Amino acid sequence: MSNLERLNKCPLCKSGLFLNLGEVTDHSISGQKFLLSKCSKCHLVFTNPRPDETSIQEYYVSESYVSHQDKSNNLTNFLYKIIRKVTIRHKLNWLNTFNSKKGNLLDIGCGTGYLLEAAARDGWKGIGIEPDPTARKLANSKNLEVESEISKVYKKEHYQCITMFHVLEHVHQLRKLGKKLSKMLKTEGTLLIAVPNLNSFDSNYYKADWAGLDVPRHLYHFTKDTIQYFAKDNGFLITDTIPMKFDSFYVSLLSETYRNKNNKVWEHYKNGFITGLKSNRWAKKNELNYSSILFILKKS
Repeated sequence: MSNLERLNKCPLCKSGLFLNLGEVTDHSISGQKFLLSKCSKCHLVFTNPRPDETSIQEYYVSESYVSHQDKSNNLTNFLYKIIRKVTIRHKLNWLNTFNSKKGNLLDIGCGTGYLLEAAARDGWKGIGIEPDPTARKLANSKNLEVESEISKVYKKEHYQCITMFHVLEHVHQLRKLGKKLSKMLKTEGTLLIAVPNLNSFDSNYYKADWAGLDVPRHLYHFTKDTIQYFAKDNGFLITDTIPMKFDSFYVSLLSETYRNKNNKVWEHYKNGFITGLKSNRWAKKNELNYSSILFILKKS
């Protein structure tokens, strides 16, 4: 049984004023229910109480947690990995587009190391952080330098680019990490942060069944405004935002399996595709609130 920690202050702004929004089920692993709270000051939504740092790992132990393995054990994971090949090319393009030169790359939450591999072939000198021992072992077997925690690679103004693709929502020490990122990034460097967007169409459509909530692994549930708060609080400016359009389809498919468990598999795929399409179309007309968003940050 996990050890739960109850927060009495907002993990982003430290306000002690927040409201409980309701319960959400961990559909993918434990089946447990977790409560969401919303800060009255900065409006961050966060999981509270949550498993502490020593016990959160048990909520990642599953063959269905696809980012920690290289094998495909069902059709959804197989499709995820096909799309991952495309998104790796996109990520490499973003590295080169938003940096004036190639240099040291730190990929936090690197999984089994696909981005690090592609970046190394392209001339970047990469190192990764991956807490999961299984994923880290796979990455190391590819002759990649991957450590378990940031303290092992911490160097001031050392990195030209730091990437966090769907990682920030998993980090217990949110404020401490923000300060470290600011110190580790070179003055002209770039920080790339991608997170699910609580203000997206698919989030509003699926509500408590939205796979982007992914409690308790997702400790925070960001919007464009709360990422803006995080950026400013840590000395960054958001210079660009990029929609991650594939995510709406994948997240909607998972959400369909949670909401409509008794439907046939083909119905999950059909409905998930339709909702993903609607989400992307809706976002174009509603402040670019896509299912997931990549934020490009520079030091202010």
